[in-house]
Amino acid sequence: MKRLKLMFCLTAAATALAIAPPGFAHHSFAMFDNSKSVDLKGTVRDFQWTNPHSWIQLTVIEGGQTVEYSIEGGSPNGLARRGWNRNSLKAGDLVTVTIHPLKDGTRGGSFAKLLKADGTLLGNG
Repeated sequence: MKRLKLMFCLTAAATALAIAPPGFAHHSFAMFDNSKSVDLKGTVRDFQWTNPHSWIQLTVIEGGQTVEYSIEGGSPNGLARRGWNRNSLKAGDLVTVTIHPLKDGTRGGSFAKLLKADGTLLGNG
């Protein structure tokens, strides 16, 4: 009986350790400057409907040059609850995206909201 209890406790402990790491894997949004908002007008190059976060690759003209921004959005599950789906954005869509920029000045940011050319407003919540 003691041996059975020991095996149960070891199995329970191993299971708890096995499922705990994904909870620690989530990263912070401290790299974004949430005190600033930047509007970017550009063309969607790619919309990645992926876990744990969606991504928008946006091409923008700056100083006569085409540059690309990587914009991190919410999870597909969270966005779906706000009316998004995997086809909400398509390559070639002209959009204005509001982001919280990266603190280090790299071209990218955290998604805040998006206005499509047809007037549709998509938000992050």
